[in-house]
Amino acid sequence: MGKTMAETEELPPREAMDYDVVIVGAGPAGLSAAIRLKQISPDLSVVVIEKGSEPGAHILSGAVIDPIGLDRLLPDWRSRDDAPLKTLVTSDDMFWLTSTSAVTIPHVINPKLMSNEGKFIGSLANVVRWLAQEAEGLGVEIYPGFAGAELLYGEKGEVLGVATGDMGVGRDGAPKDSFTRGMELRGKYTLIAEGARGSLAKELLKKYALEANSEPQKFSIGLKELWRIPKEKHRPGHMQHSVGWPLADDTGGGSFLYHFDEDLVSVGFVVYLNYSNPTLSPFDEFQRFKAHPAIAPVLEGGQRLAYGARALTSGGWQSVPKLTFPGGALIGCSAGFMNVPRIKGSHNAVLSGILAADHVAAALAEGRAHDEVSAYDAAWRTSDIGKDLKPVRNVKPLLSKFGTKLGIALGGFDMWTNELFGFSIFGTLKHGKPDYACLKPLSQVTPIVYPKLTSKVVFDKLSSVFVSNTNHEEDQPCHLKLADPSIPIEKNLPIYGEPARLYCPAGVYEVVYAEEATKSDPRFVINAQNCVHCKTCDIKDPAQNINWVPPEGGGGPNYPNM
Repeated sequence: MGKTMAETEELPPREAMDYDVVIVGAGPAGLSAAIRLKQISPDLSVVVIEKGSEPGAHILSGAVIDPIGLDRLLPDWRSRDDAPLKTLVTSDDMFWLTSTSAVTIPHVINPKLMSNEGKFIGSLANVVRWLAQEAEGLGVEIYPGFAGAELLYGEKGEVLGVATGDMGVGRDGAPKDSFTRGMELRGKYTLIAEGARGSLAKELLKKYALEANSEPQKFSIGLKELWRIPKEKHRPGHMQHSVGWPLADDTGGGSFLYHFDEDLVSVGFVVYLNYSNPTLSPFDEFQRFKAHPAIAPVLEGGQRLAYGARALTSGGWQSVPKLTFPGGALIGCSAGFMNVPRIKGSHNAVLSGILAADHVAAALAEGRAHDEVSAYDAAWRTSDIGKDLKPVRNVKPLLSKFGTKLGIALGGFDMWTNELFGFSIFGTLKHGKPDYACLKPLSQVTPIVYPKLTSKVVFDKLSSVFVSNTNHEEDQPCHLKLADPSIPIEKNLPIYGEPARLYCPAGVYEVVYAEEATKSDPRFVINAQNCVHCKTCDIKDPAQNINWVPPEGGGGPNYPNM
């Protein structure tokens, strides 16, 4: 075996490049921040790095998009020939599903903030690709295929920038012939826009105790497929949501189905990750949902084009951490700005990029660098982001405490009191335990047995991963790190049935037995090449034993227009 990176006599030094602002993540938040910085001061040097093979490659969202952010960032975007969103919402249905029926939930019970009038249906990945072109046109440097692997710190603990990951490292940790050292990208300020549960954000939250005064962040997993359906079934601008079946009342989540563009339909399923039954499989719940008699006929005769999954921040108002640290800030889903009942977050991601850019640009204009831009953290709660999140802050805690049926009723009542009177009789509720602490042992639950489905609209995990276009360099270190390799078999398997094999939507984790019939000599297997970068394992593992770190840049899914 060759020497590991740590054992090599001396690594070549990294090359370093200096910028005014370094941004990690070419999603809606990161690109909006870059564009806004250049709008304010064209002479600023701004760089964006992106772990995906191109901007948009790792972007997955429903998506019904509130245009408030785009309108503010690029006021003329609607009139452009290449505008990335064309389909306005024309109709909106909400259903309560049973195993055999779909009961309409009337919109009259929803407050105005839940209205989708004036919203657009489309591909967030394509919006991101469009924003990347806009950013590059303004002089922003964008480097896809480069993961932010390491934070750079100064002598006083301030963030000085990031280093991209080394390329050409073998599975054994030794440099290969293709080895290339990562780059140091140094900035006066560094903005973290990695999305939900980013590895650098996780480090910053801990190092600077950014969550000391906030509730634990809550998460969901969203699974999505993109279909092209027969033209006679397509209803451009139609959207529908559902709650209820197939999830039990004590398990939060729901579905979406959006018609847009040329005969395209986005179909997806969301499961809140504070579920308690370790035998639940979000992937199989999604397949059951698609086979429902109210859903399957829409997809039958169509073609599945893509599949993907992604963790979503779901804690909202009370779970947003302190956003600033010496030398930088968190933006977008790294900050946790998703609005759960509206099932929307991209508008707040764009708004947070704009807000952070405004304050960073002001600091740079004053000659500052590497300090804390506290004004950004102080501003978000009174901004449009705060105005969006505060009225719905109790919906997720109410669903978690009282279950779906009663939780929806109480959440609706609470949203109405916030809208009509500007206050909540509940105050601001707490979330309680983090998601990983919510699983019950096998001995305390009724195992979920998933039936074999014969519908032509359901698929298995491996064929789904195939249409996610996921690809990783095979000869590289595993990017799913176990703090203690003994825990999956010695603790998680006997207590929980090793839930990683079920909560992972891509078949990454398996328990393999030497003798299947007798379940003897179990072994925990990690198929890291299947990983779609959803981060669910990092969030839900009951022992918090799995640490997701970026693989070699450019690896992972390649979503076409998700």
